[in-house]
Amino acid sequence: MMRNRFWLGVGLVSLGAFSSSCSKEPAPPESPAAAAAAPAPAPAPAPEEPPKPRMSYAKLLSFFRQPASVKAVKAEDTEAQIALGRLLFFENRLSKNHDISCNSCHDLATFGVDGKPTSEGHKGQKGTRNAPTVFHAAGHIAQFWDGRAATLEEQAAGPMMNPVEMAMPDEKRVLATLNSIPQYVKGFKQSFPGDKKPVNVANAARAIAAFERKLLTTARFDKFLAGDESALTEQERRGLELFAASGCTTCHNGPAVGGTSFQKLGLIEEYPTGDKGRFEVTKNEEDLHKFRVPTLRNVEKTGPWFHDGSVTELPQAVRLMARHQLGMTFSDAEVDDIVAFLKSLTGELPGPEVLAPPELPPSTRTTPKPDPT
Repeated sequence: MMRNRFWLGVGLVSLGAFSSSCSKEPAPPESPAAAAAAPAPAPAPAPEEPPKPRMSYAKLLSFFRQPASVKAVKAEDTEAQIALGRLLFFENRLSKNHDISCNSCHDLATFGVDGKPTSEGHKGQKGTRNAPTVFHAAGHIAQFWDGRAATLEEQAAGPMMNPVEMAMPDEKRVLATLNSIPQYVKGFKQSFPGDKKPVNVANAARAIAAFERKLLTTARFDKFLAGDESALTEQERRGLELFAASGCTTCHNGPAVGGTSFQKLGLIEEYPTGDKGRFEVTKNEEDLHKFRVPTLRNVEKTGPWFHDGSVTELPQAVRLMARHQLGMTFSDAEVDDIVAFLKSLTGELPGPEVLAPPELPPSTRTTPKPDPT
């Protein structure tokens, strides 16, 4: 981190001692050998840097409140919708070849990611961006790296008919699949009792979103936010204070420690990427290379990092963000402190009632067959 370090200089002035003699004859000069043998005066020790004042607890809390840019999630989901959404989240028959589900790229057992730089879709095709975690996604300002989906519902509907992802040819194929399975027909009727034709893609996405809104973790950092200052170690507290004082909380704020805004990647120093980010959605030059800020919840477990999954070590991610976003260079000790804080954001995963793949209803003779083409 490029930091201004202010040190008090200490000037040393050597005063030569001159001795006078009663004799008028001057004292013999010191030999060169003797002068060379004389020890050099020890340098004065540098003064210790005064300790930095600790950032107040109230100030730290202020960075992680829900910002006005993100609306609080309303708890209107029914138990029937959540249960249906869980089934659909794990349902690989919503893909053309019956081999990909939401959980394939957003594995709940591994904190909502697949651990790959970019995920593999239909016929092994790879996307161009890293699959972000679905945990805490409900608190984001928008979905996808470029924010092209405003809600979880919009995001859930997208991959089904994306030719690189689940590759369903059209909504007709999706509906034929769901309507061919009696248990799904019953589940949609129970979840959306007011709809004349409850089995539709919009309701499927609505149910998946209802399930995803339950995907939250609780970490030691939450105990700290709840009033227990002892929940963080001394190193983690140092890391948090440095994280805040350096300006990281400008982007990584709110309850999810991110996800509340779009920011340019390479704000201070240009970042090498050909991905135009949100510009591809808005066509606004101001959005060139802007991405939705990711959540840092469980960041220790959700690598590789960045929109392209190119960073494989968390300390490296910290250094790159400091350089490109803040114009700073952190020392090794400072990086260690920030990484320690980031690890305090790792939460406990839900139980098997959420994580374990459920028993899916069986296909019938009218269920469309897998299509590898």
